[in-house]
Amino acid sequence: MSFGEPERFGERTRPRVGARTVAAAACVVLGLGLIGGALTGSWLTGDSGTDGARNAFGTARTLWHSVPVNDLFPPTVQGTGAGPGGADRTWTRIAVARDGDCAHAFDPLLHKALAPVGCQRLLRATYTDATQTYVTTVGLLFTKADPAAMSALAARFRDEHLDSRADLMPRPYAAAGTPAAGFGDRQRASWTVSVLTDAPVVAYAVSGWADGRTVDTPQPAADAVHSGATTAPAQAGLGNEAQGLADRVERRLRKTIGTATEKPS
Repeated sequence: MSFGEPERFGERTRPRVGARTVAAAACVVLGLGLIGGALTGSWLTGDSGTDGARNAFGTARTLWHSVPVNDLFPPTVQGTGAGPGGADRTWTRIAVARDGDCAHAFDPLLHKALAPVGCQRLLRATYTDATQTYVTTVGLLFTKADPAAMSALAARFRDEHLDSRADLMPRPYAAAGTPAAGFGDRQRASWTVSVLTDAPVVAYAVSGWADGRTVDTPQPAADAVHSGATTAPAQAGLGNEAQGLADRVERRLRKTIGTATEKPS
């Protein structure tokens, strides 16, 4: 299963000069040589940090239709040290949504908050833990925004703490015939939303119990993973489920972007 098939993506007498003068001149020449060499190397290769970041950002924009689904949402994800107290986790993919737009994927206020960056494509998959006790939907929203717009949105989320508001939660992806069949809005227990600034992507995850129980007070993953947190989502480790899976999918995304950017055109 894939979101799209990858694109197979006579020497003259010189006056005597003092030792200090010679040393100073040598330093100047050496310094100019180093600077010139660095500049020449940059010009010859056409490489710079800014250019590299720009290329990676542009490459990321098209990944949703140019890489196999397993590159972004692998069948199995290992979460070494991702559980409560540093316990290991293993997540198994149980459902992959068709790539599509963002309609009905977010609560209304979150949809409004994300509107400034647009929605080019949304990719989602749902995982369960090794005991099939928990289910977690992880998503990658590919936006239409440029780096400035992504930075502005990230700043707003950070400054206004939008990622910790329960009325700004992403919605889960439930699939019939899987442990996530009953994973709806009222079953959401913990979540995380990350606005990337080095790619036109918003990454998120939302977790809940696989038995379909409702949750009266969901808790942001950033709070639920704190030592000493006593809420039901925190005690169950659902904050770790959301944060751990989101972190690893985000790492895979960046690795995929790096690999695609390095490929010769």
